[in-house]
Amino acid sequence: MTILIFILVLVALIVVHEFGHFLVAKWSGMRVDEFGLGYPPKAWGKKIGETEYTLNWLPFGGFVKIFGEDADETKGSVPAPRSFGSKPRILQALVLVAGIAMNLLFAYLLITLTLGLGTTRALTDEEAQRAPDAVLAVASVLPDSPASAAGLIPGDFILSAESNERTYTGVDAKTFTTFVAEDAVPGESLSLTVRGTNGVERVVEVTPATNVIAADPSRPALGVGLTAVGTVSTQWYQAPIDGAILTWELTKETAIALVKFFAGIFTFSADLSQVAGPVGIAGAVGDASNNGIASLMTITALISINLALINLLPIPALDGGRLLFVIIEAITRKPIKPSVANAVNGIGFLLLIGLMLVVTASDIFKIVT
Repeated sequence: MTILIFILVLVALIVVHEFGHFLVAKWSGMRVDEFGLGYPPKAWGKKIGETEYTLNWLPFGGFVKIFGEDADETKGSVPAPRSFGSKPRILQALVLVAGIAMNLLFAYLLITLTLGLGTTRALTDEEAQRAPDAVLAVASVLPDSPASAAGLIPGDFILSAESNERTYTGVDAKTFTTFVAEDAVPGESLSLTVRGTNGVERVVEVTPATNVIAADPSRPALGVGLTAVGTVSTQWYQAPIDGAILTWELTKETAIALVKFFAGIFTFSADLSQVAGPVGIAGAVGDASNNGIASLMTITALISINLALINLLPIPALDGGRLLFVIIEAITRKPIKPSVANAVNGIGFLLLIGLMLVVTASDIFKIVT
């Protein structure tokens, strides 16, 4: 099931990307010969107008074939009036950027919809009161504290606490802290019912102690940072605004991470543990799908943002590399020789395949170790 969901996500992301190229190419008057779902060999096709719409046997994405986009199609001849090469450079650039823009738009729509449906996140006090699944989560654990000694870790959920014949079952961090400080009998332990990151509940015995919190050493404490976590939905009129803000922040952080990673490649300091290839992404998609549709949409949005930014890189064989060719041609006012373009694209393609193999090997290594 994980593989099937991964393939569906991959197909959706690539088809969205190619649909962006398709729309802008049609709008700019270029001749689009084929829009394909999957990759050849062809299983079925129907021609509508000048464009053939096809279903292909390899279900790993899609493609759009624009006449004249391949330099070999117009080699040695004047570009046909409706070919890619005959159009102004600005239109060529818009066609190339359109796929990237569609992936970002798709991510924005998914994030906005996820916010509207409700996402699991840290809650304010007011949100915690209305979230039906709100729970008190351990956000941090101080080293050498009672909580650390008892085996509490970040990500644990505290469902209840019992002390001196009183029980606390709320989701307010301040009230829990007061409960620990005022209801704890010096030297006696609290019984915490905890649900771990694996979903299994356990009872933890922990004894509050003084001199744990530097700012208030006299107060009995466990040494944990707590926050309420739960699922709340954003108001329909606020979701598009919050979705735009979140999409921008995720795009910015992803761009920074990619720049650092590729800079690390040239300085031989790239950290492969921070990136994932097809195997790692498939695992992440599978884990997200097990946590519900909102989690699956969130991980799909993140992959869509990554796909957009990677395609924007000025690497031959990617949209960014082809965009770089268009910019060079606009500056020099003459086309790049097809033989040069094909050679550079071939080298870029081999480098990308090599990088993908290295990252995939890293994914497999993480699994087996």
